[in-house]
Amino acid sequence: MRTTNFGLSIVCSTPVNMSLFKDLFKKVIRNRKPDEDTVFVKGKPTPKYYGTVVPYPNFNASSDASILQSAIEKDEVDNDVIIAVLVKRSNEQRQKIKVVYEASTGKSLEKALKSALSSDLEDVSLALLMDPPHFDAYLLRKATKGFGTHEHVLVEVLATRSNQEIREIKRVFKEEYQEELEEVITEETSGDFTTALLALLEAQKDESVEIDQDLARKDAEILFEAGETPKEPMFLPSSTSCPNAAGRSSPRYYAAVSDISLPKALDLELNGDIEECLIDIVKCSWNKAAVFAEKLHLAMKGYGTCEDTLIRVMVSRSEVDLKKIIEEYRAMYDVSLQEAILMDTRGHYESVLLGLCGAH
Repeated sequence: MRTTNFGLSIVCSTPVNMSLFKDLFKKVIRNRKPDEDTVFVKGKPTPKYYGTVVPYPNFNASSDASILQSAIEKDEVDNDVIIAVLVKRSNEQRQKIKVVYEASTGKSLEKALKSALSSDLEDVSLALLMDPPHFDAYLLRKATKGFGTHEHVLVEVLATRSNQEIREIKRVFKEEYQEELEEVITEETSGDFTTALLALLEAQKDESVEIDQDLARKDAEILFEAGETPKEPMFLPSSTSCPNAAGRSSPRYYAAVSDISLPKALDLELNGDIEECLIDIVKCSWNKAAVFAEKLHLAMKGYGTCEDTLIRVMVSRSEVDLKKIIEEYRAMYDVSLQEAILMDTRGHYESVLLGLCGAH
């Protein structure tokens, strides 16, 4: 086995164990200048905000709870009012509304909306009422429960959350479902794919922002040479547990020394769930917003719409980087995300998605 400096390891066809992943996944380098996504507030560096949903000014939880109660209890449910409140309040504000609603009505807001709404509008509204760790835990539970496992959802969630977010997800998962997330992953997946997911769940990614461009260039050359060697057919990235690291720099250099991109090279060298996992991880490290833009595009491409993907991405990224995703979507597909939503969805469900885009 040879290990590259930015964490991508080229491994022969020998078995891959957990200690190998743990050891390698700590050696990653982020390809992002510290000042790109940072502003200074009162002299302190603060991450820029790329969400489309912002806290509602002059917020009043009691007033909003009363408005929602009236809209829900009308002879004909006022969907427009419900939507207006949910998409124009931050997640933190929605949590406060939930508490006041239950205190004043004796009912949970979730149950009230379940009885008042239906179909996709119900699903997206309930998703908006969950705080991020509960929503992520719910997504992972849904992806592993029942017939078949939704591997792409497991990778999407675990590869795009920070160390602290993953720790919170594991805590909430245990509280909500009385099972350890690691045990569920082990039961529902297999082989190298399981090993990669468990490594992600270690939440030990290197989240530093420094980078060594010379090392990244050398790593790309090593990767290219390894890809040309039949005896070394597998790429195992340490960036598996650091989706924001490594990938954007070395893939660029890889493209300079090879006729194909690094994600494409992974595609040629691997197969099965581990292939999809590592390709998604490299893509996320290269340009996370573009990955989500692609997911949204595929969800609305062709006949039928994958509502689960639309809801999952739009809700989970609305207070993270949906502005970036919208920009990437237009650049990649020459049409705005809002236009795509208008063409592919209808009614109040469409209104919610447009609202999350910031089109109030």
